[in-house]
Amino acid sequence: MITEDDFYKVMCAMVPLYFAMLVAYGSVKWCKIFSAEQCSGINRFVAVFAVPVLSFHFISQNNPYQMDTKFILADTLSKALVLLLLSIWAVFFKSGSLDWLITVFSVATLPNTLVMGIPLLKAMYGDFTQSLMVQLVVLQCIIWYTLLLFLFEYRAATLLIQARFPGSAAAAISKFDVDDDVISLDGRSPLRADSEVDERGRIRVRIRRSTSISPNTHVPAAESSIGIITPRASDLSNAEVFSVNTPAIAGLDDAVLGGYRSGSRSPHLSGYASSDAYSLQPTPRASNFNEVDTATATATTTAATTPTWALSPVAGKVFRQSPSPAAFSGVKMTWESPGKYVEIRQGFKDVNVSDKEASFRENIKIPMAEEETNQKASRESQEMPNALVTLRLILIVVGRKLSRNPNTYSSVLGLLWSLISFKWNVGMPSLIKYSIQIISDAGLGMAMFSLGLFMALQPRIIACGTKRATMGMVIRFICGPILMSAASILIGLKGVKLHAAIVQAALPQGIVPFVFAREYGLHPDILSTGVIFGMLVSLPVTLLYYVLLGL
Repeated sequence: MITEDDFYKVMCAMVPLYFAMLVAYGSVKWCKIFSAEQCSGINRFVAVFAVPVLSFHFISQNNPYQMDTKFILADTLSKALVLLLLSIWAVFFKSGSLDWLITVFSVATLPNTLVMGIPLLKAMYGDFTQSLMVQLVVLQCIIWYTLLLFLFEYRAATLLIQARFPGSAAAAISKFDVDDDVISLDGRSPLRADSEVDERGRIRVRIRRSTSISPNTHVPAAESSIGIITPRASDLSNAEVFSVNTPAIAGLDDAVLGGYRSGSRSPHLSGYASSDAYSLQPTPRASNFNEVDTATATATTTAATTPTWALSPVAGKVFRQSPSPAAFSGVKMTWESPGKYVEIRQGFKDVNVSDKEASFRENIKIPMAEEETNQKASRESQEMPNALVTLRLILIVVGRKLSRNPNTYSSVLGLLWSLISFKWNVGMPSLIKYSIQIISDAGLGMAMFSLGLFMALQPRIIACGTKRATMGMVIRFICGPILMSAASILIGLKGVKLHAAIVQAALPQGIVPFVFAREYGLHPDILSTGVIFGMLVSLPVTLLYYVLLGL
């Protein structure tokens, strides 16, 4: 039975977290104490230092030789069950898709365990739950976030192949070569997919940045560099990152841009952008996921041969022109980002992109009007390369992204140290211990503070609409705990551990899945609503679960 003292302990653990979040929200929204640039600095500290050190601190103190096998199996089984059901739905039902598989899996199974789970469960059920939550954090960082990243990169690779090699041409691809400076297929940076065919008809594809030159590529002296307007996001780790810089614009003058000047600010400051969630090198970006991004435009100039592209001042128009129709024959396709491609044909033609402006994150294609029917038929008969070829491509980019993630290093190093420490009873030197502790002590509060900054900079709390927000909350706070309780009972969890498993499944949405969704342009509004609105409703929801399970 839940007593008043138990309830008071839970409130003592939760209220300080919400206080830090409320202070940050008010300091930006009402008092205007922090500018967006200052928020960027605060969140860079949280992302690169505070959260990774906090993660290392908890993991290094946990005894890996006393893992709770049943608890881990219950959590793993619940996530595997969700993934299996969603896979069946995506493969065998017309309404299913890989996009919704990724989004629903993120919402249903990946809660904010590190920041919210550890203090909350410790206050509710005792100190032993800290070890259980740390074990789940390790699994999330090493296994589940990596799997989620794999799914996102697989989706991006599929869109790349469909755009560059429609129909049956993709089946002839024998190898993908990826330049060293390409760390993701997310479309944040403009990429090129150059291909060559050998004597056997096999296609070898080289993926590189459009601004980089391949060592084997001959560039005529008269050819200028490609200038592409793309919304770019800060290359920082995890989600507590803001950026208010402008997109890089090269090779286009003011007349071509029609009012979009290099160095001018976007209409809105960005909210919570971390497009490359793993890199430590910042890259500017200008807009958040709610905004209509600047349409992508490419300007390439060659000696009387290559057509030029211009972004019209009239919204929704992209003009193509060539100085000499006879000088350019055939079709040349340049893949710019997942789900977006353009074809350059001879002559002059303007393409009406309907009433909706081209948006980078919505992966809008800009097809020519007379080709829409052919493209639809091509998509229906789309083939994919050999599974091993595609797998190698995805493993390369996933490995590069993980190698740039501070949380990967903190989790692995923390696990290695705990294995050594508890195996041979080796204590951490005091100099290192207190150096880590002083940053980790600030990590929890600063993580909540950064969430408050994130909330304050967003244009609205419910970004995806009431209907989708309601569905997301139902999946997060009802379906997730139900599946977790079923898996826990099936494994044999009972008593307090069963209650702890159900409550942790009802925690608010994790931040890292939102970062991935924002980075790959896949339903970021839904994940953003899950983070913001989920934080607001999680306190009464978890308390309700706590009371009901204690009856």
